[in-house]
Amino acid sequence: MSWYMGIDIGSESSKGVITNDGDLKARHLLPSGSNYRLTAEQLREELLARMNLSPEDITCTVATGQGSGNVSFSNQQVTDIRCCAKGINHIFPSVRTVIDVQGRSSQVIRLNERGQVINFSVSEKCAAGSGRFLHVIANVLQVKLEDIGPLSLKSENPVTFTTGCAVFGESEAITRVAEGIPKEDILAGVHKALADKVSALIDRVGLEEQCAISSGGGLNIGLIKSIEERLGVPLMVPPEPQFVTALGAAVIAAVEQAGKK
Repeated sequence: MSWYMGIDIGSESSKGVITNDGDLKARHLLPSGSNYRLTAEQLREELLARMNLSPEDITCTVATGQGSGNVSFSNQQVTDIRCCAKGINHIFPSVRTVIDVQGRSSQVIRLNERGQVINFSVSEKCAAGSGRFLHVIANVLQVKLEDIGPLSLKSENPVTFTTGCAVFGESEAITRVAEGIPKEDILAGVHKALADKVSALIDRVGLEEQCAISSGGGLNIGLIKSIEERLGVPLMVPPEPQFVTALGAAVIAAVEQAGKK
Protein backbone atom coordinates (compact mmCIF):
# COMPACT_ATOMS: atom_id res chain seq x y z
CA MET A 1 0.00 0.00 0.00
CA SER A 2 1.46 3.35 -1.06
CA TRP A 3 0.73 6.66 0.63
CA TYR A 4 1.32 10.04 -1.03
CA MET A 5 1.41 13.52 0.45
CA GLY A 6 0.73 16.90 -1.14
CA ILE A 7 1.74 20.08 0.68
CA ASP A 8 0.55 23.49 -0.57
CA ILE A 9 2.19 26.41 1.26
CA GLY A 10 0.24 29.48 0.22
CA SER A 11 0.65 33.12 1.14
CA GLU A 12 -2.42 33.13 3.38
CA SER A 13 -3.07 29.49 4.27
CA SER A 14 -1.33 26.15 3.88
CA LYS A 15 -3.00 22.88 3.01
CA GLY A 16 -1.90 19.27 3.17
CA VAL A 17 -3.41 15.99 2.03
CA ILE A 18 -2.62 12.28 2.10
CA THR A 19 -3.89 9.99 -0.65
CA ASN A 20 -3.92 6.28 -1.25
CA ASP A 21 -4.76 4.71 -4.62
CA GLY A 22 -6.01 8.10 -5.78
CA ASP A 23 -8.41 8.49 -2.85
CA LEU A 24 -8.18 11.44 -0.48
CA LYS A 25 -7.68 9.98 2.98
CA ALA A 26 -6.71 12.96 5.13
CA ARG A 27 -6.64 16.75 4.83
CA HIS A 28 -5.60 19.64 7.04
CA LEU A 29 -5.38 23.42 6.76
CA LEU A 30 -3.34 25.93 8.77
CA PRO A 31 -2.64 29.67 8.54
CA SER A 32 0.70 30.00 6.75
CA GLY A 33 2.12 32.52 9.21
CA SER A 34 5.65 33.81 8.73
CA ASN A 35 7.55 30.55 9.24
CA TYR A 36 6.69 28.38 6.25
CA ARG A 37 9.07 25.62 7.31
CA LEU A 38 7.40 25.26 10.70
CA THR A 39 3.94 25.36 9.13
CA ALA A 40 4.89 22.56 6.72
CA GLU A 41 6.19 20.43 9.60
CA GLN A 42 2.98 21.01 11.56
CA LEU A 43 0.89 20.02 8.55
CA ARG A 44 2.83 16.78 8.13
CA GLU A 45 2.59 15.91 11.80
CA GLU A 46 -1.17 16.43 11.85
CA LEU A 47 -1.76 14.48 8.65
CA LEU A 48 0.37 11.55 9.80
CA ALA A 49 -1.34 11.50 13.21
CA ARG A 50 -4.78 11.37 11.60
CA MET A 51 -3.79 8.32 9.57
CA ASN A 52 -1.61 6.74 12.29
CA LEU A 53 1.33 6.76 9.90
CA SER A 54 5.03 7.52 10.28
CA PRO A 55 7.10 9.69 7.91
CA GLU A 56 8.64 6.51 6.49
CA ASP A 57 5.20 5.31 5.39
CA ILE A 58 4.88 8.13 2.85
CA THR A 59 6.15 6.94 -0.53
CA CYS A 60 6.53 10.41 -2.04
CA THR A 61 5.75 14.00 -1.10
CA VAL A 62 5.30 16.87 -3.55
CA ALA A 63 5.37 20.47 -2.33
CA THR A 64 3.82 23.43 -4.10
CA GLY A 65 2.80 27.02 -3.46
CA GLN A 66 4.67 30.18 -2.59
CA GLY A 67 6.56 28.53 0.27
CA SER A 68 7.27 25.18 -1.38
CA GLY A 69 11.01 25.73 -1.06
CA ASN A 70 10.61 25.59 2.72
CA VAL A 71 9.15 22.07 2.77
CA SER A 72 12.33 20.27 3.80
CA PHE A 73 10.82 16.78 3.64
CA SER A 74 9.44 16.99 0.09
CA ASN A 75 10.80 14.83 -2.72
CA GLN A 76 9.91 17.37 -5.40
CA GLN A 77 8.64 20.92 -5.90
CA VAL A 78 5.98 21.55 -8.54
CA THR A 79 4.30 24.83 -9.55
CA ASP A 80 0.88 25.55 -8.12
CA ILE A 81 -0.50 26.02 -11.65
CA ARG A 82 0.41 22.47 -12.62
CA CYS A 83 -0.83 21.08 -9.29
CA CYS A 84 -4.13 22.95 -9.53
CA ALA A 85 -4.70 21.57 -13.03
CA LYS A 86 -3.97 18.01 -11.87
CA GLY A 87 -6.20 18.40 -8.83
CA ILE A 88 -9.18 19.63 -10.84
CA ASN A 89 -8.63 16.95 -13.47
CA HIS A 90 -8.70 14.32 -10.73
CA ILE A 91 -12.02 15.62 -9.41
CA PHE A 92 -13.65 16.80 -12.66
CA PRO A 93 -12.04 15.08 -15.69
CA SER A 94 -14.31 17.01 -18.09
CA VAL A 95 -13.11 20.47 -16.99
CA ARG A 96 -10.95 22.39 -19.46
CA THR A 97 -10.76 25.81 -17.76
CA VAL A 98 -9.96 26.49 -14.10
CA ILE A 99 -10.44 29.79 -12.31
CA ASP A 100 -8.15 29.73 -9.28
CA VAL A 101 -8.85 32.59 -6.86
CA GLN A 102 -6.17 32.60 -4.16
CA GLY A 103 -5.39 34.89 -1.25
CA ARG A 104 -2.86 37.06 -3.07
CA SER A 105 -3.50 36.34 -6.76
CA SER A 106 -5.91 34.83 -9.25
CA GLN A 107 -5.13 32.73 -12.27
CA VAL A 108 -6.96 31.08 -15.13
CA ILE A 109 -5.65 27.74 -16.39
CA ARG A 110 -6.49 25.90 -19.57
CA LEU A 111 -5.87 22.15 -19.41
CA ASN A 112 -6.32 19.09 -21.58
CA GLU A 113 -8.05 15.78 -20.87
CA ARG A 114 -4.95 14.49 -19.03
CA GLY A 115 -4.81 17.47 -16.70
CA GLN A 116 -1.79 18.98 -18.44
CA VAL A 117 -1.54 22.77 -18.61
CA ILE A 118 -1.82 24.13 -22.14
CA ASN A 119 -2.14 27.84 -21.28
CA PHE A 120 -2.54 30.10 -18.27
CA SER A 121 -2.75 33.73 -17.18
CA VAL A 122 -2.00 35.20 -13.75
CA SER A 123 -3.34 38.45 -12.26
CA GLU A 124 -1.09 41.37 -11.50
CA LYS A 125 0.40 41.62 -8.02
CA CYS A 126 -2.22 44.13 -6.82
CA ALA A 127 -4.56 42.57 -4.24
CA ALA A 128 -7.60 43.87 -6.14
CA GLY A 129 -7.31 40.85 -8.41
CA SER A 130 -7.37 38.32 -5.59
CA GLY A 131 -9.24 37.11 -2.54
CA ARG A 132 -7.27 39.58 -0.45
CA PHE A 133 -9.54 42.34 -1.75
CA LEU A 134 -12.47 40.52 -0.14
CA HIS A 135 -10.60 40.33 3.17
CA VAL A 136 -9.98 44.09 3.06
CA ILE A 137 -13.61 44.99 2.31
CA ALA A 138 -14.96 42.48 4.85
CA ASN A 139 -12.82 44.21 7.47
CA VAL A 140 -14.14 47.63 6.45
CA LEU A 141 -17.73 46.40 6.66
CA GLN A 142 -17.09 44.39 9.83
CA VAL A 143 -18.54 41.28 8.23
CA LYS A 144 -17.23 37.75 8.74
CA LEU A 145 -15.50 36.44 5.65
CA GLU A 146 -17.75 33.39 5.47
CA ASP A 147 -20.82 35.63 5.49
CA ILE A 148 -19.94 37.94 2.61
CA GLY A 149 -21.06 35.53 -0.12
CA PRO A 150 -24.60 34.91 1.16
CA LEU A 151 -25.00 38.56 2.18
CA SER A 152 -24.02 39.82 -1.27
CA LEU A 153 -26.78 37.75 -2.86
CA LYS A 154 -29.32 39.96 -1.11
CA SER A 155 -28.12 42.99 -3.06
CA GLU A 156 -30.67 44.87 -5.17
CA ASN A 157 -28.37 47.63 -6.41
CA PRO A 158 -24.67 46.62 -6.55
CA VAL A 159 -22.25 49.54 -6.44
CA THR A 160 -19.65 50.03 -9.15
CA PHE A 161 -16.07 50.30 -7.98
CA THR A 162 -14.24 52.85 -10.08
CA THR A 163 -10.73 51.73 -9.14
CA GLY A 164 -8.75 48.61 -9.86
CA CYS A 165 -6.53 49.13 -6.81
CA ALA A 166 -7.23 47.46 -3.46
CA VAL A 167 -5.97 50.45 -1.47
CA PHE A 168 -8.23 52.90 -3.27
CA GLY A 169 -10.99 50.30 -3.27
CA GLU A 170 -10.84 50.24 0.53
CA SER A 171 -11.19 54.02 0.63
CA GLU A 172 -14.06 53.83 -1.82
CA ALA A 173 -15.83 51.24 0.35
CA ILE A 174 -15.41 53.46 3.42
CA THR A 175 -16.95 56.34 1.48
CA ARG A 176 -19.91 54.20 0.42
CA VAL A 177 -20.50 53.13 4.02
CA ALA A 178 -20.53 56.80 5.08
CA GLU A 179 -23.10 57.46 2.34
CA GLY A 180 -25.37 54.83 3.84
CA ILE A 181 -25.03 52.28 1.03
CA PRO A 182 -26.13 48.83 2.28
CA LYS A 183 -23.36 46.35 2.98
CA GLU A 184 -24.83 43.81 0.58
CA ASP A 185 -24.65 46.31 -2.31
CA ILE A 186 -21.00 47.08 -1.55
CA LEU A 187 -20.11 43.38 -1.37
CA ALA A 188 -21.95 42.64 -4.60
CA GLY A 189 -19.94 45.45 -6.20
CA VAL A 190 -16.67 43.93 -4.98
CA HIS A 191 -17.66 40.55 -6.40
CA LYS A 192 -18.52 42.18 -9.70
CA ALA A 193 -15.11 43.91 -9.75
CA LEU A 194 -13.35 40.59 -9.12
CA ALA A 195 -15.46 38.91 -11.80
CA ASP A 196 -14.31 41.58 -14.25
CA LYS A 197 -10.68 40.82 -13.32
CA VAL A 198 -11.29 37.11 -13.92
CA SER A 199 -12.94 37.87 -17.25
CA ALA A 200 -9.83 39.80 -18.34
CA LEU A 201 -7.69 36.75 -17.54
CA ILE A 202 -10.11 34.54 -19.46
CA ASP A 203 -9.76 36.82 -22.48
CA ARG A 204 -6.02 36.08 -22.55
CA VAL A 205 -6.29 32.29 -22.60
CA GLY A 206 -9.76 31.70 -23.99
CA LEU A 207 -12.70 29.99 -22.32
CA GLU A 208 -13.37 26.34 -23.01
CA GLU A 209 -16.13 24.57 -21.14
CA GLN A 210 -16.50 22.94 -18.76
CA CYS A 211 -15.24 25.51 -16.27
CA ALA A 212 -14.45 25.12 -12.57
CA ILE A 213 -13.36 27.34 -9.68
CA SER A 214 -10.79 26.39 -7.06
CA SER A 215 -8.99 27.65 -3.93
CA GLY A 216 -10.70 29.97 -1.45
CA GLY A 217 -12.77 31.68 -4.12
CA GLY A 218 -14.72 28.44 -4.48
CA LEU A 219 -16.09 28.92 -0.96
CA ASN A 220 -17.75 32.24 -1.84
CA ILE A 221 -21.17 31.73 -3.40
CA GLY A 222 -21.49 35.45 -4.15
CA LEU A 223 -18.25 35.50 -6.13
CA ILE A 224 -19.22 32.30 -7.95
CA LYS A 225 -22.54 33.79 -9.04
CA SER A 226 -20.87 37.02 -10.17
CA ILE A 227 -18.33 35.14 -12.28
CA GLU A 228 -21.05 32.95 -13.77
CA GLU A 229 -23.07 36.02 -14.74
CA ARG A 230 -20.02 37.75 -16.19
CA LEU A 231 -18.89 34.75 -18.26
CA GLY A 232 -22.31 33.35 -19.09
CA VAL A 233 -21.31 29.81 -18.12
CA PRO A 234 -21.88 27.69 -14.98
CA LEU A 235 -18.94 26.94 -12.70
CA MET A 236 -18.28 23.51 -11.30
CA VAL A 237 -17.28 23.71 -7.64
CA PRO A 238 -15.23 20.98 -5.93
CA PRO A 239 -16.50 19.76 -2.53
CA GLU A 240 -13.45 21.32 -0.85
CA PRO A 241 -12.00 23.82 -3.33
CA GLN A 242 -9.26 25.03 -0.97
CA PHE A 243 -7.59 21.59 -1.12
CA VAL A 244 -7.53 21.21 -4.92
CA THR A 245 -3.90 22.26 -5.38
CA ALA A 246 -2.63 20.11 -2.50
CA LEU A 247 -4.56 17.17 -3.93
CA GLY A 248 -2.98 17.80 -7.31
CA ALA A 249 0.44 17.71 -5.67
CA ALA A 250 -0.34 14.30 -4.19
CA VAL A 251 -1.64 13.06 -7.55
CA ILE A 252 1.60 14.16 -9.20
CA ALA A 253 3.56 12.41 -6.43
CA ALA A 254 1.80 9.15 -7.27
CA VAL A 255 2.32 9.60 -11.02
CA GLU A 256 6.00 10.40 -10.59
CA GLN A 257 6.51 7.36 -8.38
CA ALA A 258 4.71 5.11 -10.84
CA GLY A 259 7.03 6.32 -13.57
CA LYS A 260 10.05 5.11 -11.60
CA LYS A 261 8.80 1.54 -11.40
